[in-house]
Amino acid sequence: MAEAKSTVLKSVQLDGQVVMKIMQHCNEAAPQLVTGQLLGLDVGQTLEVTDCFAFPASVADEDHEDDTAGASYQLDMMRCLREVNVDNNTVGWYQSATFGTFQTVELIETFVNYHENIKKCVCLIYDPQRSARGNVALKAVRLKDSFIDMFKEQKLAGKDLLAANIAWKDVFQEIPVKVQTSSLVQALIADLEPANTATQADFDRLNLSVAPFMEKNMESLIDCVDDLVAEQQKVTTYHKNVARQAQAMASWLQKRRQENQARRAAGEEPLPEEDPNLFKPLPEPSLLDSYLISNQLSTYCDQLNMASVQALQKLYVFEALQKGQ
Repeated sequence: MAEAKSTVLKSVQLDGQVVMKIMQHCNEAAPQLVTGQLLGLDVGQTLEVTDCFAFPASVADEDHEDDTAGASYQLDMMRCLREVNVDNNTVGWYQSATFGTFQTVELIETFVNYHENIKKCVCLIYDPQRSARGNVALKAVRLKDSFIDMFKEQKLAGKDLLAANIAWKDVFQEIPVKVQTSSLVQALIADLEPANTATQADFDRLNLSVAPFMEKNMESLIDCVDDLVAEQQKVTTYHKNVARQAQAMASWLQKRRQENQARRAAGEEPLPEEDPNLFKPLPEPSLLDSYLISNQLSTYCDQLNMASVQALQKLYVFEALQKGQ
């Protein structure tokens, strides 16, 4: 049991240049969504990401028929990195997001494919729109092992997920991210940075304009609520059809029993009271889309809550500054 606990991933350690490469790639391509490969080492309970490289748009947009082009590009890049003595072990991938939108079926399928060979793979999500407000919106997510097992077995119906005690919160797991730079890099930055000088990021943090950001989040939140209602309507329709089928089956069974009584009275052989071809069990709808939409709703609510708190804090700060003058 102690050995199993030691393999649990508890943190992701990023090198400073990895963060810079991801930010540069995603910011330059915005609003287009881009992706890239993460390279590093798996050290105990920490996943160290030491390098990364971007996927060109021509490779990232390939159809499934031309997946060999993307695979060959990755192999060529890792071979070149190995020749210059750079870590070339794949530990996951990164991708950009728009207002925190990343919970998709495609992401889950990619996770499952990576999980076949890399048990501790992670995905770094970077949001250029949120980062433009002065904070680096970068987080590491992965799928929980219990959900991966259910997804592989395609047991995504309500009764299966309920039996496994898997709720919508048990799909994704956020891993704490730590950014580490060498002492020489820190010394160089301290030497190059002018003393007592405000940067553009400092001014961005004081921006009081939160209406466009919150309006966009509210619009996305309303769309997600509509999608969730549509998914719940599918479940309601399924239960109505099951009840209708059960009622029809009970009526058919009653008629068949009355007919068998008449046949027995006439000395004839009774008919079977079960017809496997007449009432087939209805397939229960998958709850995967509902779980993903619920996760997205939670993300939007967290973003609205954070933006509201920051806006109020800024207003109180400016109010105190005005009174001080």
